[in-house]
Amino acid sequence: MWWKKDKDLVWHPYTSLVSERVPLAVKKAKGVYLYTEDGRKVIDAVSSWWVNILGHANLKIAKAIGKQAKKLEHVIFAGFTHQPAVALAERLLKRVVPSTHSKVFFSDNGSTAVEVGIKLGLQYWFNLGEERKRVIALDGAYHGDTFGTMSIGSPSVFNKPFQEKLYDVAFIPFPEREKEKNTFDAFRKELAKGDVALFVFEPLIQGTAGMRMYSPKVLDELLSIAAEYGVLCLSDEVMTGFGRTGKTLAIDYLKHKPDIIALSKGITGGFMPLGITTCAQKIERVFHDKDIYKTFYHGHSYTGNPLACAAANQSIDLLLDHKIQKKIAWIAQSHEHFKDVLKKYAFLKVRSLGTVFAIEIDNGTESSYFSNIRDKLYDFFLERDVLLRPLGNIVYIMPPYTINQKELDKIYLVIDEAMRVIERNEL
Repeated sequence: MWWKKDKDLVWHPYTSLVSERVPLAVKKAKGVYLYTEDGRKVIDAVSSWWVNILGHANLKIAKAIGKQAKKLEHVIFAGFTHQPAVALAERLLKRVVPSTHSKVFFSDNGSTAVEVGIKLGLQYWFNLGEERKRVIALDGAYHGDTFGTMSIGSPSVFNKPFQEKLYDVAFIPFPEREKEKNTFDAFRKELAKGDVALFVFEPLIQGTAGMRMYSPKVLDELLSIAAEYGVLCLSDEVMTGFGRTGKTLAIDYLKHKPDIIALSKGITGGFMPLGITTCAQKIERVFHDKDIYKTFYHGHSYTGNPLACAAANQSIDLLLDHKIQKKIAWIAQSHEHFKDVLKKYAFLKVRSLGTVFAIEIDNGTESSYFSNIRDKLYDFFLERDVLLRPLGNIVYIMPPYTINQKELDKIYLVIDEAMRVIERNEL
C-alpha cells in the first residue's frame, strides 16, 4: 500500500512533522468528488485550495493539455516563444484584465506572481530615478510564502522565524464596516511621507485572514487616494480571480483600476501550476530603455510553460462561457438562501460574495487560525465525506462551479448539522 510510505517520505505543507493525522490517499477525482483508496467519495467543497474552479478531471482541459504535449512540452522562454503563450496573453489582455494593461509576465504560482508585481512596482521608481521604496499593505494580509510576499503579509506565526530578514512594510487598518475612516486616515498619513512606491491588497476578500470582506466603494476610495499621491497599486487576484467574487475579477466591481494584477490558482482549472502578472502600459513604458540596468531581470525555469498555457486557454474559454457564468450566479444566489437558514444561530457571523461563503463562529475569543475548534470541525466534516478546511473558527465554502444542487445541499446540510452540535456544546 503506497500511501503507508507517505509519513516517512513526504513533508506536507502547513503540517507538523509530529502530527498523528493520516492524510487521505486519493486515487482519482472527477467533478466535485475525490475518490480515496479506501473507497470513500468526498465532496471537494474548497476546490482543492481554490484552484479546481471547473471541477476535477475536466475532459476539455485534459484534452487540450494532451494535444499540446504531443507538440511541445516546454522550451526556454528567454529568446523563444510559442503559440499557447501568445494566445493566453491575448486572451488575458482582451477578455480578463483592464484595457489599460498591455503586458503579461509568466511565472509559476501565486506567490511568484505577486513577487513579480512587487519587483515591477519597485523597479518602476528605480528606473525613473525616484527614491520611492516603501510598500503599504492591509492588516491581515496574506500574499504568499516567498520572502517578498511574506514581507507584505501581516506578521504571524507563519513568518515569525524570518521576521528580521523581511523588509519594512507599513500596514494600515483593515477597513472594517463603520471604521473605514481609520483606514483612509492611516493611508493618507503614510502616503504623505512621499516615499511610498506601492500599495498591495487582496481585493474585497482577505482569504487566509478568515475570508474578511470589505466593500468595492471602500477599495475604490483607497485606489483614488493612491492616485492622488502617484502611488502604484497591485491587486492580488490569486484567490479572487476567475469568477470567485461573482465577476471575472474582483476589481471588475471598481471604477478605479490597479496598475499591476497578480493571477494564479483557478487560471488553469487546477491542472497545471501557472502564475501571471499583468501591468499597465505606463509601467511597461519605463522599461523601454537601452540602459541595461533598466531591464527587468526576473525569470523562472518553467516561465511560459506550453502545457500550462494550453490548460489556461481552455479553462478561460470554459469560464467565460454563458453556462458557467450562469452557474456562478446560481451558486451566489444559493449562498444567499443559506444565509437565511443560519440566522437561527446567534453565535454566527455569516458573509458571502459570489461563490465565496464564510461562517465566523464566536467561540468567546478573537478569531484565529489556531482556534482549537478547527481540527474538530475538519474531522466532523470529513467523517461525513465533505472536505471543508476551516481557517481556525472560520468555516468557508468555495466550491467548483460545476457543482449541482444535490451536492451543494449536502455541504449546507453538513454545516448546519455541525452548527447544531456546537449550539449544544457537543463539539
